[in-house]
Amino acid sequence: MSEFVLSVIIPCYNEKQHIEALVRKVLESPVEGKELIVVDDCSTDGTREVLEAVIRPLVSKIIYHEQNGGKGAALRTGFKAASGRICIVQDADLEYDPSEYPRVIQPILDDEADVVLGSRFLEGSDFGGYAQNRLANKGLTGLSNLFTGLHLTDMETCYKAFKREIIQSIEIEENRFGFEPEIVAKIAKLKCRIKEVPISYHPRTVEEGKKIGFRDGIRALFCILKYRGR
Repeated sequence: MSEFVLSVIIPCYNEKQHIEALVRKVLESPVEGKELIVVDDCSTDGTREVLEAVIRPLVSKIIYHEQNGGKGAALRTGFKAASGRICIVQDADLEYDPSEYPRVIQPILDDEADVVLGSRFLEGSDFGGYAQNRLANKGLTGLSNLFTGLHLTDMETCYKAFKREIIQSIEIEENRFGFEPEIVAKIAKLKCRIKEVPISYHPRTVEEGKKIGFRDGIRALFCILKYRGR
């Protein structure tokens, strides 16, 4: 059995200003036995230098991509390297709070779920985003539900936790943010026990470095249709 309860997969691209604060927040999160895996997706802003000078002694693994692939590509690398009982996705920005890990992974530890999604829209959540973001997410989640038969409230959430053997058994094809609808479609097809729990969310602006955009929303629509029967 793995010595790690939780593998935290941190895809990272041009996060020189945030990566140290994020890693320290992850280290402070109240889960014993954490494995931190940072996958740098060919950053060009000096992130690599921060990772080597400051972050390397703090984490379990740093993996470098020699070409930029996108969030899905970084997660594909990170999941393969994970050895914890549970894997969770943690974006390298500061939009999601690692102190909420216990809430997200507890249903798996209690054997009530195989996959847990942290929802920004359930009762008890704290959504600090914009109204248009809420509407876009609700629209994409509703369309995803139509094809998967699930009843999710937040398909696009970053906080997705998986039993390691499940996520490592899935071939991730999408390289960018299409990972979200792809993985939901594939865990639905596997008949995984899926549970949502409320979480908080405080997004940054484009000026502050937010990377997902309109094109990614269009790709999400395409992916919902692409993976509906696969």
